[in-house]
Amino acid sequence: MEKNGCVQGSSDPNPQLLDAMALCGHLVDHASVHWFLAIHRQRLFPAELFVDLFPSGRGRPSVPADVVATVLVLQALEGRSDRDAIDQLRANIAWKVAAGRSLTDEGFHPTVLTLWRNKLRASEAPERLFDAVRAVIAETGVLHGKTRRALDSTVLDDAVATQDTVTQLIAAIRRVRRLAPEAAALDLSGHDYADPGKPRIAWDDDIARGQLVTALVNDALAVLAAVEGVELSGEAADAVGLLALVAGQDVEPAGEDGTWRIAQRTAPDRVISTVDPDSRHIHKTVRSYRNGYKAHIVVEPVTGLICAQRLTPGNTPDGPTGVELMAGEPPRRQVLADAAYGSGETRVALKERKHRLAIKPWPMADTGRFGRDDFTVDHTARTATCPAGHTVALTAANNAIFERYCIGCSLRTRCTTPVTAGLCISMPTTPNSSMPAGPGATATSPTTTDAGGPWSNAASPGSCAPADASPTAVSPATGCGWPTVPPPSTSDGSSPSASATPTAGSSPPDSGPGARQRGNDTFGGLPSSVTGSHPRTPALRSVMTPDPPRRYAPPHSAETATCSADS
Repeated sequence: MEKNGCVQGSSDPNPQLLDAMALCGHLVDHASVHWFLAIHRQRLFPAELFVDLFPSGRGRPSVPADVVATVLVLQALEGRSDRDAIDQLRANIAWKVAAGRSLTDEGFHPTVLTLWRNKLRASEAPERLFDAVRAVIAETGVLHGKTRRALDSTVLDDAVATQDTVTQLIAAIRRVRRLAPEAAALDLSGHDYADPGKPRIAWDDDIARGQLVTALVNDALAVLAAVEGVELSGEAADAVGLLALVAGQDVEPAGEDGTWRIAQRTAPDRVISTVDPDSRHIHKTVRSYRNGYKAHIVVEPVTGLICAQRLTPGNTPDGPTGVELMAGEPPRRQVLADAAYGSGETRVALKERKHRLAIKPWPMADTGRFGRDDFTVDHTARTATCPAGHTVALTAANNAIFERYCIGCSLRTRCTTPVTAGLCISMPTTPNSSMPAGPGATATSPTTTDAGGPWSNAASPGSCAPADASPTAVSPATGCGWPTVPPPSTSDGSSPSASATPTAGSSPPDSGPGARQRGNDTFGGLPSSVTGSHPRTPALRSVMTPDPPRRYAPPHSAETATCSADS
């Protein structure tokens, strides 16, 4: 059917003889997203909304827009592949009712979904489907009175192959030479860049590999120097920024001036492929990782309606992204989430919006000592009791000071430390003490819930350092200090190990051709005027610089106890 000069299919307004809605509509839950789509499908996805996707008047009419859009929404909601989604459209009554199909309808080929996604992605309004759903949700009030929101993310695997350092350098140099005439005019010796493949060398020879890496890095620096000060187009500027990044993320200076080697470390936020620079490693557990992206969503759990969504690189933490998505929700929603959203910063940010939290706590670390749950806190009587049975009164600053009972206590060697307790306790430290104290001790995660009880968020005894506290602020008398924030837990609920500290002999963080240079505003010899238009410029400028330590800020209220060193 030709409409407005384009070829776009439209749904027949007359129901078919075996219409699924007419015959089986009563079988579909009226509180489900399938029923919502069945009732509002044509208002949500009118043909006029997709006219720009079919500018040509040639070819057969497309599958009706409201049918394809409905399938795409249900596919995203249930996490199905294209083939599985079409199987559901053929055999699932709820899907047929939602899409307005007959019971005998055979659906369409799965590649139609691929075609529509590509058209939407390349259009000026790629998120129009979700925008339309949100608009109808607001207009109809279908979520009125439903105050629960589920936060979650899922990994989307990327089909791109992970590239090693040599392959990335060659690909990035080739791209800049193709887009920038100043770089194409250079006579480079590290590789024949007309050949996209790897150089033929003795890859088991350390000297040959070192010579190749040195030559490629020096070629990259020569290319960056050639385009310095040159006004570049958007695509060329992106290519130059990507070259600066890959030239610095994996290499470090070797023993002699002008020589380079592969660094024995992994750069933060490392680009794994120049084909898809935004794809990242995704650690599901400490030993298992995948490559790709994360899809973050906010869902109303009863209807299954998606209230907000975002696609990010795979290593993006869940907590901050969840806070951003919940910013569009009215206050006082109950947030349902797993332990990936259980960090102190995430809880505090959600609490500031007056949301009620039902977030799975981080697991306690097994240190072999008493934990904070072994201390009994009576918030009514304002007292705290240690495992040895000693009871002290909470101070005005909500400190529990046990130090007068610790000397000579038979449980002292098994007791917790001020840092690992998560409980504001204070005890003396002596040269002969077998109990470590201070910031060097291992920190555990906050385990707070909104379920009430002695460890509810309303009056949790966890420690909390002021925002401007010094990272080494430790009471010399009590050894009480603040731990750093543990890393966010992985999506399976486990808590990954902390990043390894630099070892002796490793290069300083501000070294390498792609490192940020002190005293000026260049990155790998490239001025900010060149890289400024690149969307990943912040990552380029910090790739060789470790993140500053973050302070422990658990999500407790104003009644939270702090270390006696702060009182």
